[in-house]
Amino acid sequence: MSRAAIRILGIDPGLRRTGWGVIESVGSRLVYVGCGQVVPDEKGTLAERLARLHEGLAAVVREFLPDEAAVEETFVNNNPMSTLKLGQARGIAMLVPALAGIPVAEYKPNLVKKTVVGAGHAEKQQIGAMIGVLLPKAGPVGTDAADALAVAITHAHHHVSAALLSA
Repeated sequence: MSRAAIRILGIDPGLRRTGWGVIESVGSRLVYVGCGQVVPDEKGTLAERLARLHEGLAAVVREFLPDEAAVEETFVNNNPMSTLKLGQARGIAMLVPALAGIPVAEYKPNLVKKTVVGAGHAEKQQIGAMIGVLLPKAGPVGTDAADALAVAITHAHHHVSAALLSA
């Protein structure tokens, strides 16, 4: 039985840099499609930075036409204002695919790390190294793009598991 490819957009939201990564999942096989980051002008107002994130992610959705999207959940840090601003960037990251009619899943950072590296408290370097192993055609990518690809991989694994359970 042949399985159709599912194109997945992974997003690692941030107000300074939002990483994105696109993969295709065919059964348990993963194929690298593209990755990058949206970088708003740090001197812009919050509204201008959020608008740039929206524009950048909308361009990614138009170019790569994902079937599904996955966004990393926000972890709460010690600075409530930073958490609030990150939450606003995350809202944009969820809104853009939703407006395009793409289902959006959310994953906790520790689950992403555990899925990709095998440990829930993995370092960024470990994630980048595993992206190189799992998606060798991606080549060296920045940490934000690597994190976004890790989110997409996590979704692919959970999507395959859910499909197997429902079959």
